[in-house]
Amino acid sequence: MMKIYAPAKINLFLHVAGKRKDGYHNLVTLMCCIGLHDTVTLEFGVPETVITCRDAKIPKDKTNLAYRAAECFFTQLWMHHKMRPDHVAIHIDKRIPAAAGLGGGSSNAAAVVLGLNCYYGQPFSKTQLLTMGQSIGADVPFFIFRHPAIATGIGERLEIYSGLQPYHILLVHPGFEVSTAEVYKNLDLGLTNCKKKLKKEVLQNNTFKPTNHLCNDLETVTVKRYPEIALVKDALIRHGATGALMSGSGPTVFGLFSDIRQAQNAREALKQHRNWRFFLTNIIFEDRVMIT
Repeated sequence: MMKIYAPAKINLFLHVAGKRKDGYHNLVTLMCCIGLHDTVTLEFGVPETVITCRDAKIPKDKTNLAYRAAECFFTQLWMHHKMRPDHVAIHIDKRIPAAAGLGGGSSNAAAVVLGLNCYYGQPFSKTQLLTMGQSIGADVPFFIFRHPAIATGIGERLEIYSGLQPYHILLVHPGFEVSTAEVYKNLDLGLTNCKKKLKKEVLQNNTFKPTNHLCNDLETVTVKRYPEIALVKDALIRHGATGALMSGSGPTVFGLFSDIRQAQNAREALKQHRNWRFFLTNIIFEDRVMIT
């Protein structure tokens, strides 16, 4: 049995550059992993590959990205190394909210790929795993990469970014889910507002400045449908956050704090909103794959 931590992510910058013929969108985004994580447990020597999870919202069939990750890995293992794989039972202990803009499903899939690669003696290089991840889902390569990174293309081209400070992060989940597909479907590319900041090449600066650089083109789409997201952002700023932004397609909003006590005080002050969920965490900088 093997356990792998699957971290969440936040998008500190997300510009949608255009739609591709294959239906995906070209992006320029700055992402980092954070301390909030799911735990993925792999059990070997089982009669068939299965997914289990106590969270009723998580699919337990072949549509789950973690299941697809296992099938993809096993196919590549046979094709390239003629190694006949076992089946694997995948149990996901969820802490990352589902459909929250935090990449939980993609991170679970990456954890499966990394865990299986370890179990079978590292048959694939990091580059090969990244290519494998791209075939599973757009965000999966980032979670295999596991560094703060500027991602371009559909998210598969990754460049290490070293300009982040060790902020404390207060995540606020407002208590509802958002469909990523619906957000992109309703995005008006003519109204994206992060392009101006991109022209100034802010992501190439040595230091990321929240007051100048936080931007998410998807935010206007999601906020229009769910105005509560704007209320969460305003509340975080009022209670001391250096900056606040919706992550991914939402609805989770994060506030960046330089002082842990300010973040703790903000969490306490906002607990009056009973539908909101709070997670106090931090940025993960090092490339670490925690497997036990």
